[in-house]
Amino acid sequence: MSFERLLQKIVDEAGGGLGAALMGLDGIPVAQVSRRDDGDAGGDPLEGDVTSAGIEFGRILADMTKASDSLGTGLLREAVVSLARVTLVFHTVDDELMLVLALRPDGNLGKARYLIRRNLLEIRAEL
Repeated sequence: MSFERLLQKIVDEAGGGLGAALMGLDGIPVAQVSRRDDGDAGGDPLEGDVTSAGIEFGRILADMTKASDSLGTGLLREAVVSLARVTLVFHTVDDELMLVLALRPDGNLGKARYLIRRNLLEIRAEL
C-alpha cells in the first residue's frame, strides 16, 4: 500500500480529519493527502497544506526534542497542538520522518491517535 493510501485511510476514518502528511524533520514532504470533499461547510484552515503546519511547528518540535534529551526522558514520540481552528497531531515514524495529522477542533482525537499507531507498521514497511 502506498503512503498516500495509508494517510488517506487515517484521514477518512479519523472523524474530523482534514489532511495528513508524511515529512522529513527537515520539512521536505514525502506524501500528503487532504480529506475528500464531503460537502462539509466547516472548511479547512490549512487549505489542504498540512506540510506547512509541520514546517512551522518544526522548530518547536526540535526544541521539545532537545528538552527531552536534556531531561533524559527518551525520544519524543507524539505531540498534540490544539488550536482554535485545528488540532495537529505530530507522531514520529523514525529518526528522520514524522507524520502530521490535522483535525477539526471537534474531531475525534482519540480515534485519530489510535489510527496513527495502528498504521505505523505499514508506513514503516513502505520505507
